[in-house]
Amino acid sequence: MTATLDHRITSGSTDTRSTPVRPSERSGSRPLVGSRVTAPGRPARPQGVPVPKKAAKIHIANPQLHLSTKPAAVVLRAARLHGPVFRDAASSASGLSISTVNRQVSALLKAGLLRERADLAPAGAIGRPRLPFELNTADFLTVGIHIGLKVTSITTHDLFHRVVGAIQIPTPVADTPEQTLTSIGLSAKRFLSRWPNKKMLWTGVALAGRVDKAGRNTHPRLAWDSAPVGEVLASVIGLPISVASHVEAMAAAELLLNPQAELLVDPAKEGGSFVYFYARESVGIAFTVGGSVYTPAGGPPEIGHFPVGKTELLDPTGTGQLESTVSDTGIVDAAIAAGLAIDNVDEVHQLAAEGNDVARAILAERAVILGRAVGLIGDIFNPDHIVLGGQAFTDAPSTLPMVAQAVRETSVAPRRDVRVSRSGATVQQQAAGAVSLDAIYSDPIEALARTA
Repeated sequence: MTATLDHRITSGSTDTRSTPVRPSERSGSRPLVGSRVTAPGRPARPQGVPVPKKAAKIHIANPQLHLSTKPAAVVLRAARLHGPVFRDAASSASGLSISTVNRQVSALLKAGLLRERADLAPAGAIGRPRLPFELNTADFLTVGIHIGLKVTSITTHDLFHRVVGAIQIPTPVADTPEQTLTSIGLSAKRFLSRWPNKKMLWTGVALAGRVDKAGRNTHPRLAWDSAPVGEVLASVIGLPISVASHVEAMAAAELLLNPQAELLVDPAKEGGSFVYFYARESVGIAFTVGGSVYTPAGGPPEIGHFPVGKTELLDPTGTGQLESTVSDTGIVDAAIAAGLAIDNVDEVHQLAAEGNDVARAILAERAVILGRAVGLIGDIFNPDHIVLGGQAFTDAPSTLPMVAQAVRETSVAPRRDVRVSRSGATVQQQAAGAVSLDAIYSDPIEALARTA
């Protein structure tokens, strides 16, 4: 098992200032619908009374969370992985014929997603095929929103999936999910006003719980039941939207950030699978095989109720369940029950770094319990790799050897390839970004038509 953190992705300038939630944002007004044709016999609208504007058309996409094999998507991915790249090189890397590459490059240039680099043309080259092409990162952005139990992050991403800007706000507390979502949408819309010269293509939302094809979310810890996440945020922000379960979105982000997976331009050529295991305030898993995140019809697998067995310091109220035991809230509860004067999980980590034995023991016990769960999940799915994500792992690198030992002692496999996510502490941002770019990466021409 690899017990060291991968290097973090450089995410450009990041603004971490919180945006306060204003009372006026909690109950956003409904958009006006278009006026009806006056029926015979009814009086016409009086002069001087404005005609209500039509509501913006809402488009909610079902995220694919895969490495697409559509020709336009393959060419776009070749530009992202290898650009600036010549057309013959893109043909060789992708397996597409040169004529297919030429057609797709022309279409993507016309759409503006690609740009040519005349300054890099070989001396004496004649004709456009000898002009290398690359992603156009100058004109487009997407917006990612990760809705957490306590904190919501809002990010903008370029076509490389890099974070261009980011803010965090407390997840608004309101009487209804619609009010909470409206407040988040207004915060996102204000944030996007910082880029008046960029075209915003898409919104991607990642959050815990179950998400249906209409973008509705059922989130027990937020007390949401079929909350209209996609409909409300699309209406407020004014962009097409995709909504996904956050652990599945994190697995999709891992496909984008993992060089091995990315180099499989045609994922059908080679197999490969991994389980993504996430732990922070919630715990969850997603399974990826052949370049696609598997999304069960009934929603992502639930492991928060898994039994943890006997504990020493964790789970002071005796819930016996994995999520309430190893979550950040569970760590805080255990620390307070053990007599530590702390208010949040960061203070537990700080005390452990300063040598506090109780804080160290709490984090060590969390590592062992997580390692056991990882070992059991590995035996169930038997993947080629297991990827660990979330701050339960990345914020406590000194406990990773304990996770590794617990995996070895629990699993029946002689060896498990267990790695720590490349996203590091930005995993929530990267997950939302993956959802925001999913439509463009899956079918770029069709996606751009939705933004017209």
